[in-house]
Amino acid sequence: MSTSPSASARPPNRLAHETSPYLLQHKDNPVDWWPWGPDALAEAKRSNKPILLSVGYAACHWCHVMAHESFENEATAQVMNELFVNIKVDREERPDIDQIYMSALHLLGEQGGWPLTMFLTPAGEPIWGGTYFPNVPDFGKPAFDDVLREVARLFREEPQKIEQNRAALMARLAEAARPAGKVTIGLAELDNIARQLGGIIDPANGGTRGAPKFPQASLFELLWRGGLRTGEGRYFAAVDVTLHHICEGGIYDHLGGGFARYSVDERWLVPHFEKMLYDNAQLVELLAIAHLRFNKPLYRQRARETVGWLAREMTTADGAFCASLDADSEGVEGKFYVWSRDEVIAHLGADDGEFFARHYDITARGNFEGHNILNRLKPQERGDADEARLTALREMLLAARAARVRPGLDDKVLADWNGLMIATLANTSRMLDEPSWLTMAERAFAFIAQTMTNGDRLGHSFREGKLKFPGLASDFAAMIRAAIALYEATGATRYLDQALAWQRALDRDYMNAETGTYYLTAADAEGLVIRPAATADEATPNHNAVAAQNLVRLALLSGDDGWRHKADRLIAAIAPAAAENIYMHMELFNALDLRLRAAEIVVTGEGPRSEELLGAARKIPPLDRIVLHAASAAALPATHPALAQARAAAESQAFVCVGQTCSLPVTDAAGLLRALDAARQPTTTAG
Repeated sequence: MSTSPSASARPPNRLAHETSPYLLQHKDNPVDWWPWGPDALAEAKRSNKPILLSVGYAACHWCHVMAHESFENEATAQVMNELFVNIKVDREERPDIDQIYMSALHLLGEQGGWPLTMFLTPAGEPIWGGTYFPNVPDFGKPAFDDVLREVARLFREEPQKIEQNRAALMARLAEAARPAGKVTIGLAELDNIARQLGGIIDPANGGTRGAPKFPQASLFELLWRGGLRTGEGRYFAAVDVTLHHICEGGIYDHLGGGFARYSVDERWLVPHFEKMLYDNAQLVELLAIAHLRFNKPLYRQRARETVGWLAREMTTADGAFCASLDADSEGVEGKFYVWSRDEVIAHLGADDGEFFARHYDITARGNFEGHNILNRLKPQERGDADEARLTALREMLLAARAARVRPGLDDKVLADWNGLMIATLANTSRMLDEPSWLTMAERAFAFIAQTMTNGDRLGHSFREGKLKFPGLASDFAAMIRAAIALYEATGATRYLDQALAWQRALDRDYMNAETGTYYLTAADAEGLVIRPAATADEATPNHNAVAAQNLVRLALLSGDDGWRHKADRLIAAIAPAAAENIYMHMELFNALDLRLRAAEIVVTGEGPRSEELLGAARKIPPLDRIVLHAASAAALPATHPALAQARAAAESQAFVCVGQTCSLPVTDAAGLLRALDAARQPTTTAG
């Protein structure tokens, strides 16, 4: 990121002592930034200045633009320093703060996004805000300097207007946190929700209709579950067309692997080039699930390439996973990833270059601002020999690209995002027969469990030896999910024990006793103007929905039905809000589908037959199956419906249990699959 000419002569601001790569990007700004904390709030109260809160993240392109235009500008910084206490927040490091003030922005009727620019009272209460403000009036937006001066004037001269906004926003934020009336959602309602959301899918390009397009894994999972329930192929087809275009479009990095954050167009051609850990975690598992149904080599290949990128570019020396790669390099969005036709010819030679250009939509004019984004959206016949040749050429271009200035890497380790990826690697390692992925998952899990904890409590963010503590409910939910996935993948009881210990800590420190839902922040966390308790999904699934799925699995794996009661209470508490806004609660519906349809596969005994049965069970997509390995009948909970059959067994066998009913024992993989099919015959509902 560029700085003003006098930056080197100016001492860095307070952000110089932080570890967040995003905050460190701003340490040389002439703005007198404060990190969020009691010292900054105390300074605002002491000086009786309003707070300017700026929230962003390291890979955010428009955050960089506003920083360059305004925060690196001496004149603008002088206005900010004179009129405000300026606080800079990394939304990935403090999603609790981001959630509160983004909710306030939505209540003002503004579309959300980053950078988030909010104006607060000295007590931290929101009064007004927006997102990106240009440094000169543009496209109907006032210049940032004018905004600063007017907000400060209102604060000094018309405090009644400030108080009116503050009171209204605080009341509405508090109202949003209150539970609503009871709503019941069952299988018929889930089928109706799938029909509604299926109607918003673009039949030609996949994803939701129009642009921009986001790879919304929770939506695609919801539709897939609709297909499993009803047997209707259209739901699987909607996911298939989406994944195909995502895998062949420019949103995918065809040289290095990995998916970008979203596509700005309706064809998945032009990405917003930042790569986030959480998007890739969710997409890799979906690709594995789709591959098993369609036997489509493309999906297996993209999953492998993306995990290859994860191992090569996104893994710390300790084995944990980094947060993101920036969209920009050398101050230009996407510069690292795009090509000219001449560059391709120069690196590959005329014959190979022309061949590669034909298959990856590379022309002299370009397909993106005079440059070319590699993609394979145009249908072309490719035989095995063509694919082998293209693979070798991609390796050559990847090596050439390595000489370019790389985008910035945000190498902080976030427990919640790591949990999503660990669970994905554990599940897909079994689905796609990739044992090294399980090794990656176990190594990352061990780092977080050993380094990012204090007793039974998790921290949130780790970088340069510093842990941000306490963690968030999202950290617990995702890491419990990871522990459960590792337990199902390996049968190692230490993972189940860890999941149960973290779940008890989550209940103790984060639960709302009135509703059974979970606050985002711990009871002893730093005080904020309101304790964030949102239930809606964002780019990642909401922590309440992830927790609900965990509780369903823990009930079956531990034999403690108390966890199921907690899942039921949690789902019931959120159901009214979910029914009002189905699009923002898709992961909760996925949790409810698991609660209503989960099939538990119990494998007993040890030895080759047991391993064969476990291999078959673990290869089944985890959406609606739970795998429990009981080496002997004594390992089963006393109330388990398969206990009597397991005791009578003389050899390794498997049972499929739904509710309190279990199949007859089976002794081979084919029999297991038949028993599972019989137990989960598609439901049919009226309407």
